[in-house]
Amino acid sequence: PAGPAMGSLGRCLARSLLRGQPGLCLPPGPRCYGSAPPELQEKTLVLVKPDAVQRRLVGNVIQRFERRGFKLVAMKLLQADQGLLDKHYQQLRQKPFYPALLAYMTSGPLVAMVWEGYNVVRSTRAMVGDTDSAVAAAGTIRGDFSMHVSRNVVHASDSVETAQREIGFWFQRNELVAWESGDRDYTWGP
Repeated sequence: PAGPAMGSLGRCLARSLLRGQPGLCLPPGPRCYGSAPPELQEKTLVLVKPDAVQRRLVGNVIQRFERRGFKLVAMKLLQADQGLLDKHYQQLRQKPFYPALLAYMTSGPLVAMVWEGYNVVRSTRAMVGDTDSAVAAAGTIRGDFSMHVSRNVVHASDSVETAQREIGFWFQRNELVAWESGDRDYTWGP
């Protein structure tokens, strides 16, 4: 049995043997490198915007990601300042709506999160839905909760590269928590 006294390396080997696959477990940390595809560790940034925080939708957003099987590896509540938002929205700074976006994003606290999982960037974009709530499909976060394109509840990174850059704006490396998910074997295939 892979109980708490066994240690990370022992649990990793036990899981591999139970699957009938010889796993390769290497220090440091509890990850079992021989059994998880690299895509499993893909990360994305999700921001629960001020309108959603004010409407007390944070739990609803988190619940959707947890139900999907993604792993939360970082989260914080903060008041974003202009400097951070200028970096985050650098491609929008010359747009005529940027001052309104900046005012909205600094109007109250927001929740920044990093989620990890298999194809998490692409899956998150599908879960979030279209930026325009009028065309966002029912069942998506924006389709269910957003009232207007300017109050669209969440932000989600649009590519793996963008996610890596955005995560660096919102989190220090030591704020990302590497932890072993007990349900990992049930959320992705062999």
